[in-house]
Amino acid sequence: MSVKQYIQENQDRFLNELLDLLRIPSVSADPKFKNDVFAAADFVKESLIKAGADKAEICQTAGYPIVYGEKIIDPALPTVLVYGHYDVQPADPYELWDSPPFEPVIKKTERHPDGAIFARGSADDKGQFYMHVKAFEAMMANNALPCNIKFMIEGEEEVGSENLDIFVKENLEKLKADVVIVSDTHMISMEDPSVTVGLRGLAYMQVEVTGPNKDLHSGTFGGAVANPINTLCKMIASLHDENNHVTIPGFYDKVEEYSAAYREELNKAPFDLEDYKKKLDIAEVSGEKGYTTIERVGIRPTLDVNGIWGGYTGEGAKTVLPSKAFAKISMRLVPDQDHKEIAQLFENHFKSIAPASVKVKVISHHGGAAAVVPTDSPGYRAAEGAIMEAFGKKAIPTREGGSIPICALFQKVMGLDPILLGFGLDTDALHSPNEHYGLKNYFMGIETIALFFKHFKEQATK
Repeated sequence: MSVKQYIQENQDRFLNELLDLLRIPSVSADPKFKNDVFAAADFVKESLIKAGADKAEICQTAGYPIVYGEKIIDPALPTVLVYGHYDVQPADPYELWDSPPFEPVIKKTERHPDGAIFARGSADDKGQFYMHVKAFEAMMANNALPCNIKFMIEGEEEVGSENLDIFVKENLEKLKADVVIVSDTHMISMEDPSVTVGLRGLAYMQVEVTGPNKDLHSGTFGGAVANPINTLCKMIASLHDENNHVTIPGFYDKVEEYSAAYREELNKAPFDLEDYKKKLDIAEVSGEKGYTTIERVGIRPTLDVNGIWGGYTGEGAKTVLPSKAFAKISMRLVPDQDHKEIAQLFENHFKSIAPASVKVKVISHHGGAAAVVPTDSPGYRAAEGAIMEAFGKKAIPTREGGSIPICALFQKVMGLDPILLGFGLDTDALHSPNEHYGLKNYFMGIETIALFFKHFKEQATK
């Protein structure tokens, strides 16, 4: 039996195993799910052993564990390191889900006519990293594993991968490889397969604005005492100018201005603006003046409010002038912008624009650097070859707006350019209610990943 036949004949089992993994609410950001995060780590370890790993272990950290596994068939052969994460985003607000987020269901959609799995973590990143486990199993079952393989699957990606940095630096020999492959990104479409060659960095902040020492009656005190929510909204609004440029001094000092030729090449990627707006049910796009949508999400930095709260938000009315207001704010960064430096610039500026009528507290939650990878490496050529063989089309290199902090670490500490071979779509509602992942994407991903190993051996041993 060929690897492809094995995948096809075991589709039902491969799917059911993933559904079992998706039923584990491994939310790393919320301590109430602590036991579930550890349960997901156990699931990953057992899956690697069943797939054929010689060794699989749960490596404890100061936070959630990292699952490491390996199969070394010949030390003289190239080694592929697989990275992924088993933790997921919070599913809140639950009421906006059409079905419970941790009770996966399969439904057909316009974008996924063969069906899609609706569940938190289906596309980010359980469905995607589990493709590697199943591709490994398929190759092992057919005595067709052409390279050594190592797995590093973590449980803190959604909260900044703080302990992964330490783990990588302390285990360089254990993790030694010739290439690292990551499936935590998306393709343009199944008709236009692509490989991500750039990711933005991240600086994630929380702000707290305090006015009076307690909530007040809005009639008795309104108009005489600063309202922290009003003040916070004004401060946030001032962070962009009329052209949607970020107004923090020094924010753009290290932002590269790309040539007209590079920008023209970037915009050759298939993109239908009207379809994009239709998918999102918006009348018009918005962003930094002078840049296309592709450029805004690929090569430009941003600042966005991720959440804002304060005062009374329950049913009915309560005429309160709140004591405090809060917001979570993230900045997506481009190469050469240091996330720690940007976080400090943000804090300095935000405190400087606060009126004397309020007090301001700024917390930096986590961050990471941007990453750009070359398109002439053996790993990238192997990804191109695998996509050509699986899809019958040449892969399109793209820059993606999301962040995977570990990618810059791979480059800086391990000297490896990550191959970002993702199979999701930008319509899969990552981090949103009704997250989903196409069945075709899942199975085609397993097949393509197996082909990557074949092509990487050919490229690495030329």
